[in-house]
Amino acid sequence: MSNAKLRITWVKSGIGYSQRQKETIRALGLKRLGTTVEQADTPVIRGMINKISHLLRVEVTQDEPLPSRGGDLHKGK
Repeated sequence: MSNAKLRITWVKSGIGYSQRQKETIRALGLKRLGTTVEQADTPVIRGMINKISHLLRVEVTQDEPLPSRGGDLHKGK
């Protein structure tokens, strides 16, 4: 399973674009121009990004796996 995330930044105003595109901005979790959110890299999110790509900047990031806890407790014995 991939831990890829998308870092989405709203870089261009939605003024002059359709209400549907403005609703897509909100659905991605963006509230103000210049804000950034991280979303899971899923086909649904990719589809929303494709519809308003002219208003966004998108970067792909990898989540660091969490360190295991308690797995090395008995190594010293």
